[in-house]
Amino acid sequence: MPPEPPPLPESALEEKFLAATGPGGQNVNKVATAVQLRIDTYALRLPPAVFARLKVLAGSRWNADGSILITARQYRTQEANRADARKRAAELVAAAFVAPQRRVKTKPSKAARARRVETKTARGAIKKGRGKVSLD
Repeated sequence: MPPEPPPLPESALEEKFLAATGPGGQNVNKVATAVQLRIDTYALRLPPAVFARLKVLAGSRWNADGSILITARQYRTQEANRADARKRAAELVAAAFVAPQRRVKTKPSKAARARRVETKTARGAIKKGRGKVSLD
């Protein structure tokens, strides 16, 4: 069972509100509803393997200073965007705690290899019969 991800500490989160684009009419120009959530990954104190997976999962949201920047501007209210950003951050960190399963190499059986060769020769015979018809 993978370890349960700890809740994100408030000390690791920093929010900044900015003017959003999209729906909202004139309100969009007046109210800063979009949220930029910055997560200090070093403050999360993650195990090295989880930290490496988080860095890969974050992708372009990962900054050079080791923080992750999540922007939420889907909703019209600051509260809804704030909740959305925090939810997405928690999901991202939780996904980093899930270790990928190792792939077990398998080998086809002798019978399976024989069947493959038989079907190849049968198909080859069918194709060989499609040649030009000679009028001799």
